[in-house]
Amino acid sequence: MSEETTETTTTVTRNDRKVPRGLRGLGQDDKTIVVQLEDRKKHRRYAKVMRSTKKVKAHDEGNTVGVGDRVRIMETRPLSATKRWRLVEILEKAK
Repeated sequence: MSEETTETTTTVTRNDRKVPRGLRGLGQDDKTIVVQLEDRKKHRRYAKVMRSTKKVKAHDEGNTVGVGDRVRIMETRPLSATKRWRLVEILEKAK
C-alpha cells in the first residue's frame, strides 16, 4: 500500500518596497549612515521647481560608504528606534 505525500509549498509575496537614491551626509555612528533624499516638485502657481530634502538613517553592515557617496537604499523592517532603511548598493563614490 503506497501512500502519496503531497507537499504544499506556500510562497509568501512581499509588498513592493521603496528604493530611493540619495547622498550620504555626515554622521559617525557604527553601521549607520544618514542619507539625504531629495524631492523635486513643481510649484502649482509659479511653476518653479522646488527642492526639498529629507534625512533618513540607513543600515550599512560593512561601514563601506563614505561621505558624499551616491547610494541606493531600500525600505525594511525597523532595525532600531530611528532606522527603517538598509543600504542596497553604492552607485557612485565621492570625488
